[in-house]
Amino acid sequence: MVLNTAYADAYGFPVGEPTPILSYSPVVLDVPDRPVRLEIKVTAPATGTGLPVIVLSHGHGGANFLSSLRGYGPLVDFWAAHGFVVIQPTHLDSTVLGLRERALPDAPLFWRDRALDMHTVLDRLPEVLGAVPDLPQRVDTSRIAAVGHSLGGHTVSLLMGMRVLEPQDTREKDLSDPRLTAGVVIGAPGIADEHFGSWAREHYPSLQYPDFATMTGTTLVVAGEEDLNSNFSSRLSYRWDAYTHSPGGNKTLLMMAGAGHLFGGISGYDAAETTDENPARVAALRALILSYLRSQLLGDRSWETAVGMLPSLPVPVATVEAK
Repeated sequence: MVLNTAYADAYGFPVGEPTPILSYSPVVLDVPDRPVRLEIKVTAPATGTGLPVIVLSHGHGGANFLSSLRGYGPLVDFWAAHGFVVIQPTHLDSTVLGLRERALPDAPLFWRDRALDMHTVLDRLPEVLGAVPDLPQRVDTSRIAAVGHSLGGHTVSLLMGMRVLEPQDTREKDLSDPRLTAGVVIGAPGIADEHFGSWAREHYPSLQYPDFATMTGTTLVVAGEEDLNSNFSSRLSYRWDAYTHSPGGNKTLLMMAGAGHLFGGISGYDAAETTDENPARVAALRALILSYLRSQLLGDRSWETAVGMLPSLPVPVATVEAK
């Protein structure tokens, strides 16, 4: 498969030329005590060695298939075409599994199981990569990042050290994973203060208890200027609480101009659920995240270069701050 280069270098960000990619799915893992097997998609450059890894956590979403290993093609194909192996687990809350309405612990969000899925992928990474012919020897498994959108951002926040302090939940609160060099949290749920929505309080009660005070992992928090949903919060800054309320020293906030919750359409090609369809915005977002991950995992200056370009672009694209 060759990535369509339309919009690939929108605004001239230094992403480089795309290469052909390959996708392999499903890689299926039997996981003890999990109600269904864990299905995974692996997308990788067709050539190259020393490839770093992204583990991608999909959103909760209402679409039939995008909240699974089948979603997020505009991001996954691009990152693979530019040198990353992207691993996509299908979490238990995926619409394709039909488990949201079942009487299972933590349904319908399965927030804890999502983090455990990511741990399982990392625990069994040689097995996951080994399912793809000729891939294991081309991957650098010491360079791994986690990326998540919406509820997937909540999942990545947990991996970076955020905790869910639900009073009646006596299970281990620390779900962080030191094997991750960095995390990217896109449009994630935030703090449940007086602005928290009654709908979310009723339907997703666990979202009342996030605590970002222990989120010490190196993280890029991505937020949209227009990502507001009163079902969750009437406070616009809700979607970047992972930045505001976490410890400083290694946190960066990328604010996307004019973006709603799907940031122009990141969850799938021509996704019907996209309310702010904008292919150029998608291209900018994925290029900026690529630059950030290259800098964090490979030690180059891609992020510094990309951020330096933002003030001189002909239209507002994003702003960046760090602490």
